[in-house]
Amino acid sequence: MRDLRLDQLDSFRQVIALGSFSAAAEKLGLSQPAVSLQIRELERRLGVTLIERVGRRAQPTAAGIELLDHAGRIEAAVAAAQEAMARHATGAMGRVRIGTGATACIFLLPPVLRELRQRHPTLEITVSTGNTSDIVKAIEDNQIDIGLVSLPAAGRSLDVTPLLEDEFAVIAPPGMELPPRLTPEALARLPVLLFEPGGITRRIADEWFARAGVTLKPVMSLGSVEAIKRLVGAGLGCAILPGMAVRGESDGLVVRALSPRVHRTLGLVLRKDKPLHRGLRETLKALRSLGTLTDRHSEPEPSS
Repeated sequence: MRDLRLDQLDSFRQVIALGSFSAAAEKLGLSQPAVSLQIRELERRLGVTLIERVGRRAQPTAAGIELLDHAGRIEAAVAAAQEAMARHATGAMGRVRIGTGATACIFLLPPVLRELRQRHPTLEITVSTGNTSDIVKAIEDNQIDIGLVSLPAAGRSLDVTPLLEDEFAVIAPPGMELPPRLTPEALARLPVLLFEPGGITRRIADEWFARAGVTLKPVMSLGSVEAIKRLVGAGLGCAILPGMAVRGESDGLVVRALSPRVHRTLGLVLRKDKPLHRGLRETLKALRSLGTLTDRHSEPEPSS
């Protein structure tokens, strides 16, 4: 194993991820024969078959599946080593990649990121948005370091820490006549805008109606909280939104609680084997300062 080559492991991972040698070769900037040779040499070195064809798609064998798990950890360790050496060379804090939902990105993260920037000017932070499932997959693939997502989120390789609860609310335009209690039955008689299907936020709203035996057909479904607020402000109906999106500044809209109340739980997600360089530790500390839930999290041992 002393001469195990990282480029061969990378080619192996790309073939499995993309399902073909030609696609992997294109992404890696190599010829297909070169990628095929790398895989053959890797299989010969390890003494096992790693890839088999199922139809037209390249799939991992049992040995290949197990190697994928090791390869991910090897890539993470190599990336951490490179970042650590870069910090020694430049004095920088390193790079942290955060994945979160669009609502949390707009209404929760800005003060945290501002404080981190002020305290650590050399810390490089990138933020990408998406649904919980997409972010969790990116964390498992080591494409994102930390996820701030709506729970539940699960995975054998993941460390999940509940952070805070975000109660949902109804927003309505000024002058819209609302019933005293905003129950599922009462809202079903009003024009309602909801988030687009596919995410946890929409699922929570749908399940809230379903528990009351109510099937709601929204007048409109959108993927942007700001778009929903603008359309509600234009008088197109009321909407159910996470509380953080309407807390404080509500753009002149009426904000009311649901009955019964419903909330989502946001949590931090990262790989259990994630090496924690200084920048990552400082970012985790800042994000945990948002927490209102009891923190039972045991932080992994930091890496240098």
